[in-house]
Amino acid sequence: MDPLQFLVPLGWLADVGPMLPYAIFVMAIANLATRHLAHRRHVEQGTDGESVEPYAPHAFTNVGLVLLSFLFVLDSPISGVILSVLVITMLIADLFELEARNVEARNDMRIEAPKSAIAASGLVLVYASYYALFFLVEGLWNQYIVA
Repeated sequence: MDPLQFLVPLGWLADVGPMLPYAIFVMAIANLATRHLAHRRHVEQGTDGESVEPYAPHAFTNVGLVLLSFLFVLDSPISGVILSVLVITMLIADLFELEARNVEARNDMRIEAPKSAIAASGLVLVYASYYALFFLVEGLWNQYIVA
């Protein structure tokens, strides 16, 4: 008996659960792509105006990663919590980096890349790729690590 079965109807999650690592992996790649596009837009906005605005597709991928990681908690609790901590760290880093870009734009400074958010996003991608692409190294992993 699953302890959460009375709190959350988990029947649909059994069908969707095996696909969650792949969805998280794709969303993490999309997040890195939109992060690059957002930075280019912030550089343009920083030279033209007073402040920079959030990039809507990047905000969508951030929210998507948060929601998918919370779903992953229900499917795989320990791995999901680890991923959720990484995703929330990335989201907080994004918020601070956006404020830093606003300060740079207001003070006519050069708009720098969001280094901490890129690092956090890279960690999310590495962790998501471990779960999504484990089948590629499963034979070697079981041969050398488990034996």
